[in-house]
Amino acid sequence: MLDARLIEPEKTRGLLRSEYDRLVALGLLEDERVELLHGTLVEMSPNEPAHSSPIQALTAILVPALVGRATVRVQLPLYAANESEPEPDVAIVPLGEYRSAHPAHAHLVIEVAVSSINKDRKVKAPLYAASGFAEYWLVNVRDRVVEVYRSPDSGTYRAVSRHGASEVLSPEAFPDVHVALGDVFGA
Repeated sequence: MLDARLIEPEKTRGLLRSEYDRLVALGLLEDERVELLHGTLVEMSPNEPAHSSPIQALTAILVPALVGRATVRVQLPLYAANESEPEPDVAIVPLGEYRSAHPAHAHLVIEVAVSSINKDRKVKAPLYAASGFAEYWLVNVRDRVVEVYRSPDSGTYRAVSRHGASEVLSPEAFPDVHVALGDVFGA
């Protein structure tokens, strides 16, 4: 068997977002669960019940509350900074026509984490801040808390808070929309 270290390139070459989009359009990534982060293809976590159940609950809460005011996208791409095209679990984006391009702005991006806490905290939070996404929620399923990141500035969020399953959250852009975290985690 060939030792891969013997043929390691001196320099790697990442993908541009346009190249990634072309690979997707050609169907070359059809059977792969990947997203583009900082020009690198990254495998996405599996959609096990502990991961998908909070997404389903968030969708049931947010979609009817935001009809005609914003678009709720579930596990769909966003254009982000640094040659990235993440596929967050839920994103609230401005109303618009997204047939020819993915949204590049978001009121709120939500990631549900069972096994991806480190990636969501250390890679995606700074990426979303650098992209100017106004707010980011990290739903930590194991600890039954939601980390709320607000006020993006120079690749970081200036305000971070943690909220338990007994609390109710509202997106900053839509303060009249109430998300009971007990409903998200399953009381």
